[in-house]
Amino acid sequence: MDIDTPQPNTPIEGVGELPESFRAAHPQISRLELAAVGLGGAVGALGRVGLEQAWPSAVGSWPWATFAVNILGAFLLGSLLTGLRHGPVSIPTYRLLGTGFCGALTTFSTMQIELLQMLDRSRYELAIGYVGASVVGGYIAVSSATRLIARAAVGTTAEVEA
Repeated sequence: MDIDTPQPNTPIEGVGELPESFRAAHPQISRLELAAVGLGGAVGALGRVGLEQAWPSAVGSWPWATFAVNILGAFLLGSLLTGLRHGPVSIPTYRLLGTGFCGALTTFSTMQIELLQMLDRSRYELAIGYVGASVVGGYIAVSSATRLIARAAVGTTAEVEA
């Protein structure tokens, strides 16, 4: 059995074959890609925990570790998606770094808890600033990464053609 190749839509014992509409909407993922997601997720989660321990913040104050990993994650995802579109990033690499690593490193749910803690302590200006900085910072990060990687990809293509 080839670990890199998605397995055909074989019937599940006792259930039968999945409908074609379901199979078309849910493409198969190879075992290699699943392993890449798991490995990347483990490293990303450990990285986030390490940053939170190295850079702790008091409850209700600006959560620098969460802010940093979310902005970094936006930049990395922008880079990976642009690299995937322009060729230098493969699907397994995207699964490892994008889905796995960035998915575990970044944290929308922790951000929501931190916002709730700010609001519970009547730190309304801080909460608004945190939301605004997170959204705008994330947009700037992904936008910058996209432009940077696209420009590098165009430069590489121009060099190959020359």
